[in-house]
Amino acid sequence: MRSVELFAGGGGLVLGTHLAGFSTEVVAEWDRWACDTLRENRDAGYPLVQGIDVREGDVRHVDWTQVEGEIDLVSGGPPCQPFSAGGRGRAADDDRDMFPATAEVIRVLRPRAFIIENVRGLTRPAFSDYFSYIKLRLTHPELASREGESWWEHYARLQAEHTSVRNDLQYNLITTLVNAADYGVPQQRWRVFFVGFRSDVDAEWSFPEATHSASALKRIQENGEYWERHRIPKRHRRVEIRCAQKDGPELKPWRTVRDAIGDLPAPSASGSSEYLNHVFQPGARSYPGHTGSYIDAPAKALKAGVHGVPGGENMLRDVDGSVRYFTVREAARLQTFPDRYRLHGPWGEAMRQLGNAVPVLLAETVALSVREHLDHASMRAATTLRTPINLKKVESA
Repeated sequence: MRSVELFAGGGGLVLGTHLAGFSTEVVAEWDRWACDTLRENRDAGYPLVQGIDVREGDVRHVDWTQVEGEIDLVSGGPPCQPFSAGGRGRAADDDRDMFPATAEVIRVLRPRAFIIENVRGLTRPAFSDYFSYIKLRLTHPELASREGESWWEHYARLQAEHTSVRNDLQYNLITTLVNAADYGVPQQRWRVFFVGFRSDVDAEWSFPEATHSASALKRIQENGEYWERHRIPKRHRRVEIRCAQKDGPELKPWRTVRDAIGDLPAPSASGSSEYLNHVFQPGARSYPGHTGSYIDAPAKALKAGVHGVPGGENMLRDVDGSVRYFTVREAARLQTFPDRYRLHGPWGEAMRQLGNAVPVLLAETVALSVREHLDHASMRAATTLRTPINLKKVESA
């Protein structure tokens, strides 16, 4: 199935959608370091980005009318800084708000479905009206704002149009707030997903159910199974998982930092000949509020930062309390990037790409579910088209 990617960053969504069976043809990204990552992996023959057309620059300056034929999926993660706790929190008044540009690309390409993700901060009460506006804007991509019209005025018009009978391009939209750790990602990373299906697509879709849980991890740590598997001495066995409810035995344990990086060699200043981007980064220190990610729990959310990468959020905290920065490869493991995928640039720029990324495994999980429902919708549509013909044959017999 054909797809295009907006705000591709270092490639988390691109890799996940490819693993799910989509062939991303065009990716748009303004950051040169991220574009170099995509191009270098493509040119090196990495299969999941083979043949992609990387458009470096503003998404709004790409001529999307040049993309011919039907597009099955538009995916992307608009810049999160307008809504993140670390950003200025100005929403529509922030020049980096790219949700209107996203809706415009959807209007032009008319994909059968879209997957858009952003930070949990977008669901904060302070942004409730703008969150509702975004949902209506994605539901009705053809109803663009008029010249001189504020987003608030546009929102009122969208509400009125939404409650009337119309024949414009419309999408059935589902929004879901999820924790990536609940889907096997070794990181507590909350994200809100906007998944839409064009109104003529009978998808019957719901967000994939969680596969992993905190209580399952706590259970195997308390009964010793986790520690024995990793051969951890009893003096270092400390359970830090806190969970208010217990899940059924069918859910798998949350994956921890140790689960993700335990087989990697200790990082050195010269790096590893076997693992890409596995180079020691000096200078880590712990201070109140920035204590790193405990090795025997899922990592805290990796962050890109507004004024540089926040080191305190991107540190490993070992059982003895010592801290060090994650290497780029370790951070890539926490974001479930493949080991053969190289992140371009110095430590700070590579970590920024990872901090902005969608975990590959989470992207694959969502995209795979969307693709399966698009396949089923196509089969149902084909069956419906054949049925009247068969009925006429029966009547004339």
